[in-house]
Amino acid sequence: MTATPEAVTFSPENTQAVPIRSVAFDAPWNWLGAGWRDLWSAPATSLAYGGAFAALAYAFVLHLARIDALPLLLPLAGGFLLIGPVLAAGLYEVSRQREGNRSASFRDILCAARRSGGQLASFGVLLLLLYFFWMQIASLLFMLFFGNADFPPIENFIPTLLFTPHGLGLLVTGTAAGAVLACVAFAISAISVPMMLDKKIGVVTAVKASVEAVRLNRPAMLLWAALILGISALGFAALFAGLAIAFPLIGHATWHAYRELTGTLP
Repeated sequence: MTATPEAVTFSPENTQAVPIRSVAFDAPWNWLGAGWRDLWSAPATSLAYGGAFAALAYAFVLHLARIDALPLLLPLAGGFLLIGPVLAAGLYEVSRQREGNRSASFRDILCAARRSGGQLASFGVLLLLLYFFWMQIASLLFMLFFGNADFPPIENFIPTLLFTPHGLGLLVTGTAAGAVLACVAFAISAISVPMMLDKKIGVVTAVKASVEAVRLNRPAMLLWAALILGISALGFAALFAGLAIAFPLIGHATWHAYRELTGTLP
């Protein structure tokens, strides 16, 4: 059953107010279903987009292997999730075009960000700053628990992390710090990027609306965050090849989350 809509409005700096609705706890499953249909309505575009994302992730892994720094894979994977909402902008455009019974060309995808009037680029810079902040935290925590030692060999890294005092300290502290930063990133980006593509609004307005959507729908958004994490983890676990499907699926579903949470009709 769908909860009775409850609207909360803001006063954007130069646009119409943004209403936020309450949704049912199980609404994220509907978003995933709609995202799955979008993915297979334009499989060539969506899978090519996801494949490019997977190739980028794999290139990072090869680089880490070349410099003997594979233990950095975990914080880098977390960083990918931080900047993912901006990287998925083209997928939102595919879903937007599908609502009008149109197919999105690669030209449409490349031009989608122009509608945001530079706001999307500004938000991307914000997420990149969060990403770099997270990498600095990860590096500082490693130095705190391991000193000036080099990264342990990859075959010894997991046992070191799980079965030594300094490894467990790094695991617990790093997970806690990453969780806090991930919550902040999720709150500000849950629906802000598709909103900036769809409406002529600024970063501040979009972020406020996104945070309010998370606050007003905590159970549903906790479920949505868990689904994003689980699907992404499966994509990473499948030697990154799974990201070719996982990334566009989450991207398309995020568009439908934005539509329902704002009550915006196509």
